[in-house]
Amino acid sequence: MREHKEYIAIPGSKTHELPPLLLHSGEPASGTGAADLDSMMVEAEEMLAPTGADESLVEQRKFDLAVQLAERYRALLSHWQWGDSVVEWTRQCEITFENEASLRSFRHPDVWPHANRATFVTLLIDKQVDTQGVALEKAVGLRLMFREPSPIRCLSNQFLLYLDSIVADTAYQSWAQLVPGVTAILPPERFHFDVLEIGD
Repeated sequence: MREHKEYIAIPGSKTHELPPLLLHSGEPASGTGAADLDSMMVEAEEMLAPTGADESLVEQRKFDLAVQLAERYRALLSHWQWGDSVVEWTRQCEITFENEASLRSFRHPDVWPHANRATFVTLLIDKQVDTQGVALEKAVGLRLMFREPSPIRCLSNQFLLYLDSIVADTAYQSWAQLVPGVTAILPPERFHFDVLEIGD
C-alpha cells in the first residue's frame, strides 16, 4: 500500500459509471484434477526425508502434502483469475475514460500495461470490493507474470509453498512504482461499478 494518497480532483460532482468488473467463476484450463494430484505426489515424495516410519504412515504423509500443494495451486489459480479479470476491467475503464470528456485528460496515451494503471487496482481496494480472500495486488502481480495460468507441473513445491506471494507482490510493486513521484489516485466516491460473476 502507498503511504500517501493524492486523489485526482475531478471537475463537477457527478458519479462516473465504470464498466462492470466481470469475474470468471469457472476453473481455468489449468485446473487441478487427478493428474495434478499425481504430479504433486511426486513433488511430495521428493520433499519427505527418508525415515524408518511405517510405509502406510509415509504414504499418508505424502498424500496429505500432495493435497496441500494442490490446494495451494487452486488458490494460485483463483488469484490469477482475479488478476486477469482486473487487467481486462482496467482496459475497459480506459475506454470509458477515453470516451468521457471530463475524464479524458486523466487517461495516459501510452501503451498498456503502463504502471499508472495501478490506480485502478487502488480504486478497487478503496471501494472495498469483496475479493473473497484474494489479495488484489498479488492477483495482478501473478497476471503480470503469467499470460496464462501455469500448469501445476511447471511450478516447484517451493514456489507453491513459499515464493508465490513474495514473487507476485514484488512484481506488482515493481510495476506500480515505475511512475516517478506520487501516483494520483481516483477518488472512490466519484466512481460506481458492479462486480459480476460470470460462468465460463
